Amino acid sequence: MNYEAVIGLEVHVQVKTRSKMFTRVEAGYGRAPNTLTDPVVLALPGVLPVMNKVALDAIIKAGLMLGCEIAPVCKWDRKNYFYPDSPKNYQISQYDQPICRGGFVEIELPGSARNVMGEHKRIPLTRIHLEEDVGKLNHETVDSLIDYNRAGTPLMEIVSEPAMHSAEEAFAYLTSLRQTMIYGGISDCDMEKGQLRCDANISIRPAGETKLGTKVELKNLNSISFVRDGIAHEIKRQVAVIQAGGTIVQETRDYDGQTGTSQSLRTKEMAHDYRYFPDPDLMPVKVDEAWKARIKSECPELPFDKQRRFIEQYQVPYTITSVLVPDQELSAFFEEAAKLSGKPQQVGNWIVNDLLRELGNARIGLAEAKVKPAHIAELVKLVDSGTLLSNAAKDVFVEVFQTGDSPAAVVDRKGLKAETNAGELEQWCRDAIAANPKSLADFKAGKDSAINGFKGFIMKAAKGKANPKLVDETLRRLLAGL
Repeated sequence: MNYEAVIGLEVHVQVKTRSKMFTRVEAGYGRAPNTLTDPVVLALPGVLPVMNKVALDAIIKAGLMLGCEIAPVCKWDRKNYFYPDSPKNYQISQYDQPICRGGFVEIELPGSARNVMGEHKRIPLTRIHLEEDVGKLNHETVDSLIDYNRAGTPLMEIVSEPAMHSAEEAFAYLTSLRQTMIYGGISDCDMEKGQLRCDANISIRPAGETKLGTKVELKNLNSISFVRDGIAHEIKRQVAVIQAGGTIVQETRDYDGQTGTSQSLRTKEMAHDYRYFPDPDLMPVKVDEAWKARIKSECPELPFDKQRRFIEQYQVPYTITSVLVPDQELSAFFEEAAKLSGKPQQVGNWIVNDLLRELGNARIGLAEAKVKPAHIAELVKLVDSGTLLSNAAKDVFVEVFQTGDSPAAVVDRKGLKAETNAGELEQWCRDAIAANPKSLADFKAGKDSAINGFKGFIMKAAKGKANPKLVDETLRRLLAGL
């Protein structure tokens, strides 16, 4: 029997704010354990929470970017459970009145070839709600230690519908969602720092069946690749259990990305096990149209919308846009250089092939580089006008990257300006024709590419400084008269 996988993802995204969700204590990463705490974080008796409005702005922005309906009123609830990472023994969250409902994440599946755009799909969302993060357990050799630095950090939970059917779709979903959050300045989404965490709910059912199977939650998926690998592993495990005559148990499993194996942690809790009830210390939040309009004006262009615009507006191929668009800073660099030069395709090639290579060799980011969009635009113009030959332009770019000097200054300093003496060029062309009778015969027989047989001779005579465009024009004029 063939089986179909059904996958839903619960993604937790730490919101980038200076302070925590319900207290003014600093939010951050990498500090000494238990230094980012205060009486509210540690749940000392008598303390009261105060909402962080910046975090509310961020979740509204996330909802608007993902096409969600923003609730006119949302409220706070207590999710009750006992675990050492939660000092209050409950988590302030949202249950039946989340701030965002519906919406979708646009994904791109791999194309049939690396340079071909893949199929685009919309994965529907159930909800996005805001809550506070919990602390972190550090498991040592003999016991476990608790660090509450993370506790209380604003945390968005983005819940998808069970609408994905393969590990590849889940991988594409997380990749797209992460890009959107970074574009919006909502989170840096660094999984190594716990800023983006994912739990996957996976079930299988006979192909063609509409009823959902028993779901298993997979936890500790601490990289996007491990999400893909863990889901693929769990699908195979469930199929094997069913085919062996067994039954899938609703449970939570731990996936080890290093070994590619999983193990059962506990049977899965139901919502009623958490005994949700409205938090008596926090008032409901009313989101009016003016608030939404202000946030809407701050929303950036979405990554896939930008990619489609680049392809249509600048006629840049998919292979270039798929490198530019994931990096918001690189995309802005490209647009500025493209507008200055009027040659977006050439600009895209210089950025993707040469700029990124030099950045990688230097191990620096774009913000630290000496080369600017105006440098790329000037270099493109020098090559396009024939002032600088393409092979020499590569060396010029490297020096511009290293020094920050203008391309024109480098060309003058190194004496790289292409020679265009018409009389001398014509003689080189005549000598090349005389020295290559076979190329002449082929060209006269209608083989247009045979003209290239003369060009090596000419470039050698010109010591590489002849303008290729003028060489081609002069050759064709002379050949037409033979």
